This record gives sequence, C-alpha cells and structure tokens, in this order.
Amino acid sequence: MLAAAALALFLTAAPLEQPPLPTLPQSAEIQLKLERDGSLSVAEAISVPNGVTMDRRVALRVAAPHHRDRLYQVRDVVLEGSGTANVAEDAFTVHLTSGTSILRYTVDGAVAGDRVTWELAGGWSTELKFLRASFAAPKIPVAVDCLAGPPDSDFPCGAAQIDHAGLTRFSQQNLAAGQRMTTTVELPVGTVPANAVVVPAETIAGAFVLTAPVGWAWAGFGALLLLTAALVWRARHFHVKVRPPGAHFHVKVTEGGEFASPEGGLPGHAGLLLHGRPGPADLAATVLDLAVRNYLWVSAGDGDWRLTRRNPPDEHLTAFERAVFAAAEDTGAVAELRRRHVDVDDALHADAVRRGWVVREPRRLGRAGIRVVFYGLFLTVLLALTVGYAQLGVILALAGVAAVVTSAALPARRRAGTDVARRLRGVAAQLASAKPEDLTKPQRELVFSRGLPYASALGELAPWVAAFAALPHPPRVYWHAGEIGPDQAGSFAAALAGAFAGARRAHLVDVAGGKPGENPVSHSRGRTPEPAPPS
Repeated sequence: MLAAAALALFLTAAPLEQPPLPTLPQSAEIQLKLERDGSLSVAEAISVPNGVTMDRRVALRVAAPHHRDRLYQVRDVVLEGSGTANVAEDAFTVHLTSGTSILRYTVDGAVAGDRVTWELAGGWSTELKFLRASFAAPKIPVAVDCLAGPPDSDFPCGAAQIDHAGLTRFSQQNLAAGQRMTTTVELPVGTVPANAVVVPAETIAGAFVLTAPVGWAWAGFGALLLLTAALVWRARHFHVKVRPPGAHFHVKVTEGGEFASPEGGLPGHAGLLLHGRPGPADLAATVLDLAVRNYLWVSAGDGDWRLTRRNPPDEHLTAFERAVFAAAEDTGAVAELRRRHVDVDDALHADAVRRGWVVREPRRLGRAGIRVVFYGLFLTVLLALTVGYAQLGVILALAGVAAVVTSAALPARRRAGTDVARRLRGVAAQLASAKPEDLTKPQRELVFSRGLPYASALGELAPWVAAFAALPHPPRVYWHAGEIGPDQAGSFAAALAGAFAGARRAHLVDVAGGKPGENPVSHSRGRTPEPAPPS
C-alpha cells in the first residue's frame, strides 16, 4: 500500500509527458493530472483517419441542479498536429484533420468540494472507436464514477478503476457522434482547494436563485426592517399613546370666568389631534366657538337656526376659522349647511403644523413607498429577462411595501401634539363630570358658553348641557337673540353637527358616484342629542 501511494505521488509530481499514441484510427489516448492548486492539466492524443475531419465542441457552461449552471474555464491551449483549437466564452472547439494530433490544455473549475469532474469526450462530430484515459492526483482517490453514452444518460463506462499504482484508469469503446464520456473522481478531504464556479442558470427560474449578493441584500433588508420596526415602536410609544390625564391637565377657569384651553388649542383641533383627521364635529364646534367669541350671531326663525355676522373676521382667526366663518355667513341658515361641503382639512392641518403639533406631510413616505413598489416590480422583470439577480427587484418592491406600512404606522403627531391631545383628554374628563354649582352665577354663564364648543368637539355635549340645565337658575346664552338656556344651546350644537355630517355624507356619495371633488373622511363622535326646534 505504501509503495502504491509513493508511486502515485511520484506520478503526480512529475509533469505530463507525451501521452501514448492511439493504435486505432478515430480513437484517443488522454492523460489528466490534478495539480495542487486545483487546476486540471489535460493531454489528448487523437488519431484522425485520412480523408476525415473530426470536430469537437465542449460546452463550458453546464447545467447544474437547482436552476444553476457550472462554469469551466479552458486555458493554455497548445495543439501539436494539423487542425485548430479555440476557446470562446461558452465553448471550447477543436477542428482536426488527418493524422495524429496532440492537444494540451488546462481546465479551471473542475473541483467541487472533493470531487473532480470533467468530460473526457463529448461533442465529437464523428464516432470514437476507442478512448482510454488515466487520472493522477496528489492523493489516491477514494472513489470513481464514469458515465458514457447520450447526454443525460446514466450508462456506466466500459471500465473505470484505480490500479495498483494509484492511477485511475478509464476506457470506452464505440462512442457514437455526439455522445459523451464524463468522469468524476472523489479525493480525500482537503486534497486540493475547490475551484468550481456555480452561477444562476440563464432562465427565468435561474434569475430568482439565491446568490451571495442577493443573500447580503436580504440580510440588509432584514436588518433595516428590524431597525424600522424599533423606530416605529418608539415613535408610537411616545407619540401615539395618549396617557390618562392628570389633575393639572384639567380646564383652567379663572376667577373672572375665563376658560383657558390647553396650549391655546381650538375646538376644531380636537379631531385632528385625537383621531388623526378632522370631521364634521370639528366644523360644528368651530361655528359654536365663533358664536361664543362674538364673530357670529345666532337667532331662531322659521323653524331653523340663523347665522349672521356680528363682527368681521380679524387677525385673531386662523385660516380654517375664516373658511368656516365664510361658509356660515354665506349660508345663513343651519339647514343650508347640509347642502354645502366645507373643506378646511388642509388649512386645519397647516395650522397644526405651524403650532408644531403634527408633521408637515404625514403620508409623504407612503407615496414614495408606492413609487418604490412599482420601481421594484419593473426592476424584477428587467433583471429576470437580462442579467439575473431578480430577487434584488423583489427586495426593492418589499422595501416600498415596508415604507407604505411604516408611513401608515408612524404617528402624524409630534411630541407637543401628543401633549396637547393628552390635555384635551383631561378637558373631556372634566366636561363629563362638570360641577357648575361650584361656580358663581357670572362664571356659569361664561364657562358654559366657552366650554360648549369643546364639549361638542370632544363628544361630551350631553353631560355638559345636562349639568348646567339642572341648575335651579340655568345660565343664559349671550350669543343668541332672545332668552334661551343650556337645553336650547345644546340643540343648536346638535343641529350644527348634524348639518355638517349630512354635508360630508352627501359629498362622499358624490365622490363615489364619479362627481368631482375631494374625498375627506370624518371621524366618529359620541352620540349627540337629537336636535330640537328652536324656541
């Protein structure tokens, strides 16, 4: 055994010598030697009969399992004899004329793990009467395999064995034109470094094969998703969750009956800060607030509530308040507001942005994400039809989806807006548990009217009105022509909310029916009292 190993080492250490010359026409003698760097040196002696030419084409890109191709490289080609030998990107071609020619070349990419694979014969234009080959390696092989016959067949070669000297020998007779003879030699672990090159197949399925660059891209995408999820969680934890209000968040009422809202927030801000979108209740609350602040005058007549200008709009009104004022003044009657869609969403949002409560464009990331999704789909198709790595396009499309989801999950409120929303919750809690008996008579009149718009916006209209209406001497309403009490003021507030809600529903129906217009969405409120006819 030691002698055989020593002989094998001696043979592999020596350079390839002149291969034996074929004794039969149209036959080949081949010597293969695996170098220590993993390259495979090949010497072929081919006998071509007189008057005959032999052509061979060896594919250097061979199909491998799982939608992959294996690449071989042939270099250092030397032809001794009559004919030509050329190496192209995907094929090694040989053209031989009469006589015996010796072809020498080196193959890279034949070693996959501890297996050496090479096609000894294949792609010949004529029959090979006989083929004999020997294989030498730095170590004696562990196992050998040899297949011969039509491509993709599993017929064994005529002979494939390891001889007593440690050489691996193969032989085959009568290989028809186009048939192949492929050998695989398994060596001890670590005999030579592996150099096989496997790439995705040039097919649609191959374009989606997971490769190292694609794997790194997936890893980066996963890390980005985790980071984004952490940032979204942190943002929602600190900016979305409105914690229960403390006592210091309650409505502030001064000795003179002044009603101080948190951070100067207006009733119209409630929907945007608490629900993310303004709604009809915010418009109704804004009209109430304008009346309470003496910009509008309310009167009753012909079974409806009338709205008229009491003071012109000034610098103290915001842009969205001016729009609501103009709509209320133009219509004149509350019932007419049902037929007029008032859109102040943009102006209201701009005002909240100016105050530092919400972000400027809360859905800009989502719109960009939608574009990225389409870019990713286009890139996927383009890569699948061209260079491959189509999963990169899939990753880009998923990144766009992640951006859309992130945009929807990120809070529109800033930290200051969350603080104001928390304070508004405190206002709602105090409105729901109001104790007007603790106030003086002058304070009751002011506090009821000043709190009415906030009660309407925050869904606490019914308890607020009931608390003041239950007093032995309910406060009068100073912004209405004639004597009315809290019950009638509550009915007016409910009528306003119903009118704006009806206008919003009609607008949505128009949009759904294909009529031009925006598509604002209102948020829900607590149940408001049924409107009663004005007295």
